[in-house]
Amino acid sequence: MKILEITNVDFSLRQFLFPLMKALRAAGHEVQGACAEGPHLAPVRADGFVVHAVPMARSLSPVAQLRAFVALIRLIRREKPDVVHGHMPISGILARFAARLCGVRIIAYTCHGFLFNQPGSLARRLLSVVLEWAAGRITDLYMTVSVEEARDARRLHLNAHPVAIGNGRDPKRYHANPLVRARIRRELGVPEDRPVVIVVSRLVRHKGHPELLRAMEDVPGAELWVVGERLPSDHGDALGPAFDRARQLLGPRLRMLGYREDVPDLLAAADVFALPSHFEGLPMSVIEAMLTELPVVATDVRGPREQVVDGQTGFLVPPGLSAPLARALRTVTQDLPLARAMGERGRQRAVASYSEKRIMDLVVRLIEAEAR
Repeated sequence: MKILEITNVDFSLRQFLFPLMKALRAAGHEVQGACAEGPHLAPVRADGFVVHAVPMARSLSPVAQLRAFVALIRLIRREKPDVVHGHMPISGILARFAARLCGVRIIAYTCHGFLFNQPGSLARRLLSVVLEWAAGRITDLYMTVSVEEARDARRLHLNAHPVAIGNGRDPKRYHANPLVRARIRRELGVPEDRPVVIVVSRLVRHKGHPELLRAMEDVPGAELWVVGERLPSDHGDALGPAFDRARQLLGPRLRMLGYREDVPDLLAAADVFALPSHFEGLPMSVIEAMLTELPVVATDVRGPREQVVDGQTGFLVPPGLSAPLARALRTVTQDLPLARAMGERGRQRAVASYSEKRIMDLVVRLIEAEAR
C-alpha cells in the first residue's frame, strides 16, 4: 500500500512518526510523510523518505487552518495514497476530512492527546469535542496512545472501536551504562556522587518547568539538567523569567543543556527523571527514562499515571504544585537504594509494556488488517 503519515510539525514527525514509517516500510509498504517544514526532517529524508512540506499550524486560526486544509487536499489528490494516517489533534482532524473529500480508501488516526482534555476556554473544549466527534465518524482505524483516552473516545462516542496502542522506545538504545555515565559526568564536570535530576521536554509552560525549578530549591545537594528547547510553533508564556530567577537561586545547580541528540547518554548519566506536566498523551520521555532505570517523578495526569506505579517505579504528585514535587525529589535523591530499586522495576515494566518493536508491529498489523 501507499501510506501517507500526516502530523503538525517536523519535531513530531521525527520523534513520533519516524519509527512507524520505518516499520511500515520494512513491511513492504510505500511510506511518505507530511508536516510543516523544519530542520528535524533532515535525518528522516536522509533515510530515504519523502516528506512533503505542508503549511500546518498549531493554532485555531481559521485562515491558517484553511490554508493547511487546501494544501492537504492538493497533496492527497496528487499522491493518491491508499491510507492516510493522521496524528495530533488539529492536524489529525484536517488529515481525516481531507482524506474523506479525496476518497481515500482507509482513514486512520492516532490520538496523542485530546484538546478537550487540556486547559482552555469552555468554547474551545466544546469545539474540540464536536470536531473530534465529526472526524471520528469517518475514521476507519481509530487509535490512542493512552488507555484513558481510548475510554474517553468510547464514553463520548467519538468512534465505535478505539484501540489503545501505547507508545514505545527501543530498549537497546535506552539503558543504563556506567561507562557512558562516567564520560558524560566528566565532560560536564559533575562528581559521581552528586544527585542529578533531569527533565527532557519542550520549554513550554504546561510541562511544569516553573514548579520544578521552585521544587529544586528544596532539594539540597542535587542539580537539575534541563534538556529541550522551545519550538517556533509553541504558544503560551515564555519561561525566561522563571529560568532567570532559578539561575540566581540555584546557581551552578541548574544546567540548561538545550536540544540534544544524545538524550540516551544524558539519561544514563542522571539519577532521577522529572516530568511535572499539566497534561500529556503518553510521554515518550517517561518511557525513555524507565528504560534507562531512572526513578520517575511525574504528575498524576493522563499518560504518566498509566506509566508510573506510584511508590514502586517512582512517584506521582499533583500537577501545578512545587511542594509535593520537592518532597518526592528529596526522597529519591537522598535514598539511593530506593532509587535504584525503583529504576530496576521501571526498566522491567517498560520492556514489558513499552517496547518500540512491539508497538510498531501492532500498528502495522492493525493497518494491514483494515485493508483486508
